[in-house]
Amino acid sequence: MTISLSYFGTPGFTQAVKDFAAKNPNIKVNVKNEGQTKDFVPKLAQQISAGSGASDVVMLEEGMLLQYLKDNKGFANLLDLGASSLESEYLAFKWKNAFTADGKKLVGLGTDVGPLAMCYRTDLFQKAGLPTSRDEVSKLWPTWQAYAKQGEAFKAKNTGAAWVDSATSIMQPYIMQNSDTWFYDKSDKYVGDTNKAVKDAYDLGMDMAAKGLTAKLQRWQADWDAAFKNAAFATVPCPPWYTGVIKERAGDAGKNNWDIATIPGKGGNWGGSYLAIPEQSKHKKQAFELVKYLTGKDGGLAAFKEAGPLPSSVSALADPTLTGATNDYFNNAPVGQIYAGAAKDLKPIYLGPNHQAMWENGLEPAMQAAEQGKLTAQQGWEKGIKDSKALAED
Repeated sequence: MTISLSYFGTPGFTQAVKDFAAKNPNIKVNVKNEGQTKDFVPKLAQQISAGSGASDVVMLEEGMLLQYLKDNKGFANLLDLGASSLESEYLAFKWKNAFTADGKKLVGLGTDVGPLAMCYRTDLFQKAGLPTSRDEVSKLWPTWQAYAKQGEAFKAKNTGAAWVDSATSIMQPYIMQNSDTWFYDKSDKYVGDTNKAVKDAYDLGMDMAAKGLTAKLQRWQADWDAAFKNAAFATVPCPPWYTGVIKERAGDAGKNNWDIATIPGKGGNWGGSYLAIPEQSKHKKQAFELVKYLTGKDGGLAAFKEAGPLPSSVSALADPTLTGATNDYFNNAPVGQIYAGAAKDLKPIYLGPNHQAMWENGLEPAMQAAEQGKLTAQQGWEKGIKDSKALAED
């Protein structure tokens, strides 16, 4: 029997799927890399609406999941497939966040979580006369204001590189640290225009852009990919899954030039995905076995080893192979120590059903236009709020 799995980004499923196949010789897995979320979101929505074409198992970024918690008819209830016995296997918030509002349907099981850190290029720091050891670097930016100030000092050294890839990279970590909501309040009322953390994050990013500290790049675009190879910026906010993003793009030239320090501010969660089973699947039982494996201890550890995402599995987070792990690409940074401890104290914020579209098609492009000088900062804010609010009402 053959089942299919669709994923996006770099979740690290390659070895885990091979291991699953070895343990389940009667189940073959057809793996489909769907590119980035912006490519997969509309494709999956069309497949779910049509009732055909979707894989047996699909990966949902947390923003996508929220959309399908509200309109969940297209997905199987994992409780009906035996998931109720698995609750203790996952971080509490990750388990809880995949339920529908009435608590009767579990749409997905969590693959990973995104506690925050800051990745930085030691070669550019050395060129600018800054410390390069991760402990000393972490002391440079106890706050986001200190981080921006350090960026000004970096710029003054004329290294030829920007301090950070884009103003928009500041938004998610800053808001995740400083608010328990973003565009919506917990009753799904639009509050993007009144949420102080959103405006503060926007102002911080745009102020850094105005001072020439950002490379004014658009994430997930070809010039952004090339910027990693060309050492075009020195720092980037970096949840565990992002280490795979950097390695994939920077390639051999980036090895040992990247390292990992603490994030400015405290805590925060950026990203993390789930695996779900479309109702249209003809092989739900076998699909659920794959979901259990990939999100469980063995699958989570394999993904962490392969690409860096931090598992949602409690037993994986406690495993010595993770807690003692280092990443040889990132100058042997103790990634297990950096990320695993932080994951247990995560307090993720409420995003709401249309968050992904409101960010990617609303505030983010307006902010990018302002960063690139196509709009003033105020015009970018007004357009981003108008566009995101319109998407909230879809």
